[in-house]
Amino acid sequence: QVHLVESGGGLVQPGGSLRLSCAASGRIFSINAMGWYRQAPGKQRELVAVIVSGGRTNYADSVKGRFTISRDNAKNTVSLQMNSLKPEDTAVYSCNADVTTIQGTGVIRGDYWGQGIQVTVSS
Repeated sequence: QVHLVESGGGLVQPGGSLRLSCAASGRIFSINAMGWYRQAPGKQRELVAVIVSGGRTNYADSVKGRFTISRDNAKNTVSLQMNSLKPEDTAVYSCNADVTTIQGTGVIRGDYWGQGIQVTVSS
């Protein structure tokens, strides 16, 4: 089992910045990818940004140039630096990880989610 713990959400004014962090713990063999999704009220969950083990990143068009995802492989953490925030960025942000865990004498690959953290952009 893998636990993802998110931190860093809150209320910020338009144009402001926030940094989200997510730490993974458990019997981790390797983390294949980590990313952030968000879900605004009345909308479907959408990918915000993802970073794979080789360092390649992918961003939603709506956040390109404003958000930066980074990862600390040694600490099994992923961060999302969010700048120039807009009211439409308001959502619950959830951390996601594609993780290979140690199970007995073998390994198994699974998909894990954090509980989600609220980000509100409002004046």
